[in-house]
Amino acid sequence: MNRAAAQRGAALLTAMLAVALVTTLASAALWQQWRQVEIETAERGRSQTRLMMTGALDWTRLILREDAISAQGAQADHLGEPWALPVKESKLSTFLSQDQQWREGDAEVFLSGQITDAQSRMNVMNLLENGQVSPMAMARFAALFERLNLPLAELQNMARQLQLSHANTTAAAGGQGGAAPNRGRSGAAGLAGIGTWGPLMPQHTAQLVWLGLSPASLTALQPYITVLPEATPVNLNTASAEVLSAAIAGLDLASARQAVQRRERGHWASLSAAQEALGPTGRWLDERQHSVRSRYFEVQGRMRIDKVVQQELALMRRDGSQVRMVWRLSSPQISHSAPLQ
Repeated sequence: MNRAAAQRGAALLTAMLAVALVTTLASAALWQQWRQVEIETAERGRSQTRLMMTGALDWTRLILREDAISAQGAQADHLGEPWALPVKESKLSTFLSQDQQWREGDAEVFLSGQITDAQSRMNVMNLLENGQVSPMAMARFAALFERLNLPLAELQNMARQLQLSHANTTAAAGGQGGAAPNRGRSGAAGLAGIGTWGPLMPQHTAQLVWLGLSPASLTALQPYITVLPEATPVNLNTASAEVLSAAIAGLDLASARQAVQRRERGHWASLSAAQEALGPTGRWLDERQHSVRSRYFEVQGRMRIDKVVQQELALMRRDGSQVRMVWRLSSPQISHSAPLQ
C-alpha cells in the first residue's frame, strides 16, 4: 500500500515538473517572440522616421532653392525672407496633398523645424589663412571671447590645434591620394580627437572640444560661432549684435544693438548700404570678411510620433539655385512618458 502511494506521488511530482518545464519553455518562447516584435517595430519606426525626416530636409532644400530663384539678382539674404520663419509643431498630415490623406489608424506625426543662416555666426575656419593663423581673425575672435568673459588662452590653444589639424589633414590627403584617413578613425583615438595624426579636423561646433575648447566655453560660444568647410564672410543682415560687434573693428556692443534695431526696419541690400548705415565704423567693412548674402544654412528638424521624438541637424550649401547637403546628424530617439505640450 505504501509502495503504491509512493508511486502515485512520484508520478504526480513528475507530471508537475513536466507542466512546469513546458510552462517555462512556453513563457521563454513567448517572451522571445514579443521581444522580436518589439525590435522589428522599433526598427520600422526608425526607418519610417528617417524617411520622413529626409522628405522634410528635401522640403527645406526646395525652400532655399525657390528663395534663390525668386531673388533674381537681389543679392541679399535677410531675416524677413520665408526661409527664416520657423515651423512650429504641426501635424504632418496638414502638409499632404488630397491624394495622400492620413488614413484612420495611422499614428499621428508632428513636425517642427527651422532654417538658420550659418553665416550669421563667426566661422572658426576663418582663423586659418594659407595654413597659418590669421592675426586679423584672431583679433575678431578675441573680441568675442572678451564680450563673453571667456579665457583667451583657450582661443590661442584652439587656433594652434586647428592649424596642426589642418596641416596633418593636408599632409595625409597628399600622401593618400586625396584621402584623409584621420577623418575616419574610430576607437579611443577617434573619441578623444587625438591620435597618431594629431587632433581631428572638426566639422561642426560640438567637435571643437577636440581642439581643447572646454565644454563651458563651447556652451557660451555656441550661439555665435560655427564650423564650415571653408572660410566665409559674416552676413551682416542676419548676424546678432554680439557677432557684429566682434566682427567689425571699432563697433561696440551698444552701437551693434542699435544697428540691429535699424536693420529690422529694412535689411541692407548691399555692402555699401551697410557701410552707410554703420557710419564711421563702416569703413572697416571688408568684402572678404563681411557680406549681405549667404551660401551655408543649418536646418534643425524635429519629428514626434506618439511619444517618440527624433531630432536632426543638417548643413546645406547653396550655389546659385543648386542646394546640396554637406552633412546630417541624427540625435538619439527620445521617449516621453506623456505627449509633449
